[in-house]
Amino acid sequence: QVQLVESGGGLVQAGGSLRLSCAASGRTFDSYAMGWFRQAPGKEREFVSAITSSGGRIYYADSVKGRFTISRDNARNTVYLQMNSLKPEDTAVYYCAATRHHSSVVQPTRYDYWGQGTQVTVSS
Repeated sequence: QVQLVESGGGLVQAGGSLRLSCAASGRTFDSYAMGWFRQAPGKEREFVSAITSSGGRIYYADSVKGRFTISRDNARNTVYLQMNSLKPEDTAVYYCAATRHHSSVVQPTRYDYWGQGTQVTVSS
């Protein structure tokens, strides 16, 4: 069983930055691909970014390319999402997820474990 805990969310003004962290329990973190998803009220869950277990392959949604950066530190069992140039439309609950599958990593149904989410609110 893998447990994921997100942190780093908060309230920022448009143009500001936040750094989200996702800490994983267990001893097999380096075997999982990790993803970030977000969900705004009344909206479907949306893919944001993903990174393979080795960190060698990275994916971003078009809406965040050039603004967000995903990274991981396997020694610390942690994945990060650096968010810059934030926009009001980035407002959502952000979820960290883990999967042993490495196909279709942009699809939430491929993920086995999910964190509780952390709220990001961007004011105009």
